[in-house]
Amino acid sequence: MIHQLSDVQSNNIGDGTNIWQYCVVLPNAKIGKNCNICSHCFIENDVVIGDNVTIKNGVYLYDGITIEDDVFVGPNATFCNDRYPKSKNKDFKLEPILIKKGASIGANATILPGVTIGENSLIAAGVVVTKNVGNNTKFIKEK
Repeated sequence: MIHQLSDVQSNNIGDGTNIWQYCVVLPNAKIGKNCNICSHCFIENDVVIGDNVTIKNGVYLYDGITIEDDVFVGPNATFCNDRYPKSKNKDFKLEPILIKKGASIGANATILPGVTIGENSLIAAGVVVTKNVGNNTKFIKEK
């Protein structure tokens, strides 16, 4: 189901995937089967999303992001693909992000450029991930 109030330009959407209102999906994005893309999301061209993925409200996925199967991305999680952003910089260095199978990313977490989140890892709400996170790891805020 693609909600009539979304702008989905990609033909690479798997069966059983739901894309809710006010989403924009650019033409070269790839989204797998049985995904749930909640309202107010943006998915750029060079993005790959696996099967059975949930992307909650207010998530923007920019070029260079790969999300494997069975991943949960909480509301307003932020992904950055440019370490030194500048307006109208055509020479920026894109640093890909990889979220491996079964990982969960909490609400308002920020994932910085070039990071890999390991399989079945849990990223707590509100944390800033600056380096790779291993498989089966809980990455939580310090008290």
